[in-house]
Amino acid sequence: MYTNIDGVDDDLDIRPWMRLTAEQPRHRAHRFQHLYFGFFYSLLYISWIFITDYQKYFSRRIGSVALKPMTTNDHLIFWGFKLLNLGLYVALPIYNVGFIPWLVGFLVMGAVAGFVLSIVFQLAHTVEQTAFPTPHETTRKLEDEWAIHQLRTTANFATDNRLISWLVGGLNFQVEHHLFPKISHVHYPMLSKIIRQTCAEFGLPYQEYPKMRYAVASHVAFLKQMGRA
Repeated sequence: MYTNIDGVDDDLDIRPWMRLTAEQPRHRAHRFQHLYFGFFYSLLYISWIFITDYQKYFSRRIGSVALKPMTTNDHLIFWGFKLLNLGLYVALPIYNVGFIPWLVGFLVMGAVAGFVLSIVFQLAHTVEQTAFPTPHETTRKLEDEWAIHQLRTTANFATDNRLISWLVGGLNFQVEHHLFPKISHVHYPMLSKIIRQTCAEFGLPYQEYPKMRYAVASHVAFLKQMGRA
């Protein structure tokens, strides 16, 4: 809901290792973040399941946004699936193949999953074309209403590539994903034509990179800009 807003959008918080908005403090190491970003992106999945899930659970917050009160059923679901995950992906493999083979396999799987998850969402939001609005200092309100905010802060990539669309489950149609999250991704290609036409009629941005490599290049350029600004 609050894409590209520092302190609220959880995907922007890779501090202190990386700087993804102009509001975040800049450190000297950030000058090289366009070179080392892949390493930290590959850690996303592992840190997600072992660290940040628990941070959000015990702090009851995601960034500066408070979570709604959890019911007994919510607590049971959280801990039940955490135990199931540890059993299926840690305890059972160690029992069957031993600790070292499990560790190697788990780290490789986790690194690939983390990098893929990270790069898909970063290409959709942290590129040169997207906006990073800041709320009003007093009212804390945004200038644009919700749908326009999504258009300004989101970009599609490689939407004509059926293989990429299949591999990422339609998340390269990120504009459609944000505006209509309850519509199946198989309808995104047709839906994108309607949204593109509507944006043209009302003078709104519809941001898209025709090739994935263009989006990657823009993301790298954005990281370089944030690291040296």
